[in-house]
Amino acid sequence: MWIFLGAIICVALLGIFDFLRPNWGQIIKNNIPQFDSLGNPKIDILSMVSVIQMFMLLAGSLIIIFTKTEAKKIASNEIFKSGMIAMVAVFGISWMADTMFAIHTPMMKEMLGNIVKDYPYTYAIMLLLISKFVNSQAAAISAFVPLALNIGVEPGIIIAFAAACYGYYILPTYPSDLATIQFDRSGTTHIGKFVINHSFIIPGLLGVFSSCVAGYLIALSAGYI
Repeated sequence: MWIFLGAIICVALLGIFDFLRPNWGQIIKNNIPQFDSLGNPKIDILSMVSVIQMFMLLAGSLIIIFTKTEAKKIASNEIFKSGMIAMVAVFGISWMADTMFAIHTPMMKEMLGNIVKDYPYTYAIMLLLISKFVNSQAAAISAFVPLALNIGVEPGIIIAFAAACYGYYILPTYPSDLATIQFDRSGTTHIGKFVINHSFIIPGLLGVFSSCVAGYLIALSAGYI
């Protein structure tokens, strides 16, 4: 446990303090030095994705080497099984979603854009659905926010309904959902007969709905809408 916690602390410190991570100087593309929007040089620094992977693998190796953990028992551990099921499921869904969404992006942008232009409040619904399609909050925001701005949706509406980008829970395919179902020995956390009627759908909908309502009221009171 202490080895694992130590690895987490190291990862957190490297994430907070960029200068602790290795870097390869300023990014240069086509012999042109790159700068950010503030005019500061863009530095080619080791990404946090790589840092997390390296430290978690290191922690696992140290645990095997310095503790009495038996490697052959790991594969039969319930947590390991749950994690592997979640990993396979999310990769499969993500690849499928990326393949389908990438090829149909122009069509979906045009179709959804027209609806949002006529009924701005549907922005939240569209953002929620897109986030489920791509299984990514960031991807949903980056794909739909520019489109919404281009067709005239008020920035206040976009900010107010930002919470709608969380649609992972609509289908129980995300690793945390699957792992929770695997961990729950009581059987109260489950996937229903029709798949969508699972244990996370109601809490998820309530959370997103209340967040969007609160965001709308705050934006309205602040004069952004």
